[in-house]
Amino acid sequence: MEIRENVTGVERRKLNHGFIRRISVLELVTAKDLKKTYGTGNAAVDALKGVSFSVEKGAFLSVIGPSGSGKTTLLNLIGCLDRPSEGSLSVAGTEVSGLSRRDGARFRGNKIGFIFQSFNLIPVLTVFENVEYPLVMVQEVPASTRSKRIMALLEAVGMADQKKKLPDQLSGGQKQRVAIARALVTHPELVLADEPTANLDRDTAQSIIRLMKTIRNDFQTTFIFSTHDARIIDEAERILRIEDGRLTSNGNNGGIRHD
Repeated sequence: MEIRENVTGVERRKLNHGFIRRISVLELVTAKDLKKTYGTGNAAVDALKGVSFSVEKGAFLSVIGPSGSGKTTLLNLIGCLDRPSEGSLSVAGTEVSGLSRRDGARFRGNKIGFIFQSFNLIPVLTVFENVEYPLVMVQEVPASTRSKRIMALLEAVGMADQKKKLPDQLSGGQKQRVAIARALVTHPELVLADEPTANLDRDTAQSIIRLMKTIRNDFQTTFIFSTHDARIIDEAERILRIEDGRLTSNGNNGGIRHD
């Protein structure tokens, strides 16, 4: 018996021996000659120097490189937190390089989720309320729909039984699980994670990596993360290496050095 389900260009086939996943190769992010300069004149700093690449839907991709190489700058541009000085940048079919702050915020709220190394949970809100926050403030989703969506995600990240707790009652790993749920609650096409395991111990970090990959498989969400963490790099399916603002390697994980 074969069951087929099409979800955003992804075909899953359920066979007797399990799932076979096939991803149609559609570009979610396309950057062409992307440049970013901070400051002017003698104080100018070129954070990105003509970076070009594309990212397909369903990717699990790591951006690596030394501190100050331009990794976070690149994620900020993709996430519409900043605008490039030159070049073009398309995300989910929208040219975002010229969006105003207001349009960028609206696009970001509907298309992109963020996971931060410091978690960025609101201390006075419960686990449930932290995940709910973007649905109320950004998407204005009705309460009946919010509750169902939030609880489904808290179940997925193993935090449903902690929904009434405040952030200071949680471990680092639990906080990051809540942050992942919050990043996914708006049903984004893309999740950007900046050093998502930097503040976690080895076992917790590995469980978070496995969780992100499971969510990618289950929800077909694209993940792009910047990291120095070899554990994440080893799990990435594709790697972009940036050095001194330039893209120095771009390819599938396997033969790329990341020491």
